[in-house]
Amino acid sequence: MDRWTCPNCNRVFGKKNQSHSVCEAAVSLDEYFAVAKPFERPIFDAVHDRIGNLDGLIVDPLGIGILLKNGPMFAELRAKTKWVALGFSLGRKLESGRLSRKVVSYGKKYFHVINIDDPELIDDEIEEWLTEAFHFAGGTLMQYKRGDVASGDGMVPDDIDEDGF
Repeated sequence: MDRWTCPNCNRVFGKKNQSHSVCEAAVSLDEYFAVAKPFERPIFDAVHDRIGNLDGLIVDPLGIGILLKNGPMFAELRAKTKWVALGFSLGRKLESGRLSRKVVSYGKKYFHVINIDDPELIDDEIEEWLTEAFHFAGGTLMQYKRGDVASGDGMVPDDIDEDGF
């Protein structure tokens, strides 16, 4: 998938001239976590440890949270008072007691939210959902289900620290 960097905010997107409602300057993860709540980094690290190897992953930290994209956004991490709300979109509605809010449908997508207050909650099931959301957003869901999609080194914008996240 082609990547495009907005000349105004220096953020990376999945297609040229991608419209974005928040044209906010990109920040590095170090800059983001320097002012974040202490529980945010371990939760992000747990998520990134699970899906950071997805080929084409874009990690986009903003003042509002961390967006995860495969071209379009497929998930977000947004800090709340005592937890991180992990939101993600799928092409199907999940039925799970782990969901924290009512599933919202929009078009052919369903937005799900799980409140995470402990990085240990990021398990195989959440990894499966996020991986499915990644492929759903990137248009590779059928190939993923058939096992035709390889993993690679996740991609982050150039301004992210040397550790790769």
